[in-house]
Amino acid sequence: MPEMMKAIGKEAELRKDYVTEKVDTIYFGGGTPSLFTHNEVGNMIELFREFFLVDAPAEITLEANPDDISEASLSAWKKAGINRLSIGIQSFFEEDLLWMNRAHTALQSIQSIEMAQAAGFHNISIDLIYGRPGLTNENWKQNIQTTLSLKIPHLSCYALTVEPNTALAKMIATHQSSNVDEDKQALHFSILCQELDAAGYEHYEISNFALPGFRSQHNSSYWQGKPYLGLGPSAHSFNGKSRQWNVSNNRLYLQSIENGQVPFEIEWLTETQQFNEYIMTALRTIEGISLERIKADWGEEKTLALNLAALKYLQNGGLQINDNYLRLTVSGKFLADGIAADLFQL
Repeated sequence: MPEMMKAIGKEAELRKDYVTEKVDTIYFGGGTPSLFTHNEVGNMIELFREFFLVDAPAEITLEANPDDISEASLSAWKKAGINRLSIGIQSFFEEDLLWMNRAHTALQSIQSIEMAQAAGFHNISIDLIYGRPGLTNENWKQNIQTTLSLKIPHLSCYALTVEPNTALAKMIATHQSSNVDEDKQALHFSILCQELDAAGYEHYEISNFALPGFRSQHNSSYWQGKPYLGLGPSAHSFNGKSRQWNVSNNRLYLQSIENGQVPFEIEWLTETQQFNEYIMTALRTIEGISLERIKADWGEEKTLALNLAALKYLQNGGLQINDNYLRLTVSGKFLADGIAADLFQL
């Protein structure tokens, strides 16, 4: 761990010219950053302030698992400058956590949130998973109601997906587990949207819901296409024109950084790729796709092609146009990826 922290700090120094604008968000995520010692988190934030122009009220988020949260860790994170927590709850039911092979218990899920609130963390996000085999509609509703009772201001909710060559994929193939039911997932998504809308949450991105004033500033930057710098193995960076990603091999990463080299691959985005990325990210948000921006940045031809591609979804109720923005309807939200793909330019 000390070697990795030192290398990430060195990479920040090597790449300090990548970010020339004021930094308004910092996100400790990917893996389990809550395993860093308390001093390491604080020291890393100080390094960032040394190499980058970090805005005074910057949103600084730390991802944490419930079993890594204690009164001591919360106090240290707050002192270090962390002002937002993203807690990987996944479920408030013991059977779900055991099925997902999570290390924490349902009781720890609730206790971690209550401890964080008692420590003065009010900007808290949690993750929940829906649509897993065996998850009943009643238990899913109860997960949502538990979240509301705990007064969590931000939720990220994801449908369970089955990736190739995973334990779950093998269990399904050998009939040790039932497969994912897309109709059930769609119903769970509908329940989620209805319950949170009634509770005053803003569905500001396909998988994200927030009370007023509690949107994730960091993730919103991704969806708005703003430049960002990623540090560490596998980290991705984007400057509007190119995307680059560091090697995932820890040893190679450490050796390269020690030699003063950042080990990454790069992809220069064509005009069409930039167009498609904007379509993909903007469509997921409550604001939607700005037809005015499409015309200004990509011209009349691509604007006409987009309108033509969108026509069938405008007719079947998956999309709507308001104030010159192309947006998903409620029924279109669960089909967002497929609709975006149909809007892409080749």
